[in-house]
Amino acid sequence: MTTMLDNFSIWFSCVVLVIIYSVQVEGQNCRTTGYFRATSPPPGQCTSNCCVQNTVYFTFQCSPSVTSQTQGVLTLRSFQNSQSKCDTAFQSDNSLVVALSTGWYNGGTRCRKAITISGNGRSVKAKVVDECDSTKGCDAGEGYHPPCGYNIVAASQAVWKALEVPQNQWGQLNITWADA
Repeated sequence: MTTMLDNFSIWFSCVVLVIIYSVQVEGQNCRTTGYFRATSPPPGQCTSNCCVQNTVYFTFQCSPSVTSQTQGVLTLRSFQNSQSKCDTAFQSDNSLVVALSTGWYNGGTRCRKAITISGNGRSVKAKVVDECDSTKGCDAGEGYHPPCGYNIVAASQAVWKALEVPQNQWGQLNITWADA
């Protein structure tokens, strides 16, 4: 005899699977590669943008195709407290540097290369120094942060300043970008 909780679990699993196999990324055959339900980070282990208990997070190994006007979302990231994947160096928040979603990072093929970011009526060139991992998150290795989205350009403060975005609006901005 099944219980109400068993029925809900089966229903919820089916809904999640339908979502996983139906999410597509802007006209390309890019689907989620998985999902997980988060647990809360240990006390004091995450101070901002932390995983939320019982939230379902989706993972991606792909990103939209890169064009001369690739649409993405600019997010704010500090590079001062962690080594970048491209050169294992710590980057200054005053440097024009970015991390790209896993698909755009493409196994490091864009490491140390410049991209041109356009947003807020301005453009700026920034150097790719890291990956914004779209394949995992919510664990100690990822600082208890959710996985990166499939279309993220995570940028230093210097990039936001160069685009002349008012500081009280830093966080997320729709942008376009291209290889420089």
